[in-house]
Amino acid sequence: MLCIIRQETDPYFNIAAEEYVLKHFREDCFMLWRNEPCIIVGKHQNTLAEINAEYVKEKNIKVVRRLSGGGAVFHDLGNLNFTFVANIEPGNNLVDFHKFTMPILEVLKKLDINAEFAGRNDLVIDGRKFSGNAEHVFGHRVLHHGTLLFSSVMSDLSSALNVDPSKFTDKAVKSVRSRVTNISEHLRQPLTVMEFRDLIMKHIIDSTPGAEVYNFSQDDIESITKLRDEKYATHDWNYDVSPAYTYTRKLKTAGGHIEVALVVENGVIKHARFYGDYFHIHDPAEIESALVGARHNEQEMRERFAKFPLKEYFLNITEQELLSTLL
Repeated sequence: MLCIIRQETDPYFNIAAEEYVLKHFREDCFMLWRNEPCIIVGKHQNTLAEINAEYVKEKNIKVVRRLSGGGAVFHDLGNLNFTFVANIEPGNNLVDFHKFTMPILEVLKKLDINAEFAGRNDLVIDGRKFSGNAEHVFGHRVLHHGTLLFSSVMSDLSSALNVDPSKFTDKAVKSVRSRVTNISEHLRQPLTVMEFRDLIMKHIIDSTPGAEVYNFSQDDIESITKLRDEKYATHDWNYDVSPAYTYTRKLKTAGGHIEVALVVENGVIKHARFYGDYFHIHDPAEIESALVGARHNEQEMRERFAKFPLKEYFLNITEQELLSTLL
């Protein structure tokens, strides 16, 4: 087994690295890594329905879609991530959450923390979740990855994922929010997240025959960076592959109440309609028509709006207020 400690904290790079190792390495691999503040959404989720878009924009939090299914999770530097990539013989059970989480439980037991596996794919301490896990199968290789909340800022986690569920109607997989805890809260003796990382890596190396430390080569880094730039850092991958959805939002303004309803497919607006008790000079139906075909993001909304004197379509309602209803 190749054991890889990654120093990069760029979530686009780190998620790309998982796909690269899964598809281009032949050996079993184990990786430990951290991300700067970001939200990682599941492969089959509607991104906008999982994030607090206003908070994400204000805090400059990156949003990245991963290969595996499951729900959205918040990462920061107080969260440690682990990844197993393993070869599986045909006919064997490709999805085995217990197998890949057992080493984590063994390390915590050494620290006198009574952690256990719970539900479909979680690790908990006293019923409170500190690790969510997901898997992705590619041929006869499986990628298993999980979060380890060690000293994360819980208020940031809550704020970043605090989306209004009434805004979206779709068939995407929804995240289930759980009571969570940091591992550091349960330690008998103080430990840093980096010291915790090193304990896990030592345990894996000591308990796995033939395990060896591996560092990405320059060729590896260049290939991962290319995948990062062409896939994982793109709006198309992170937002536009979301399932079709309808979006509604209401807002009270000085010009009256305004409500928008959108139908979005593959990130593109197929239908738009404004409602409310606002006044207008020109019919807003012209703007509704102009929004059809635009991608559901701020840049394209502004580009479509630029063609109209908005104050004549929505009296006493600002462009920023209109954007707030649309995003």
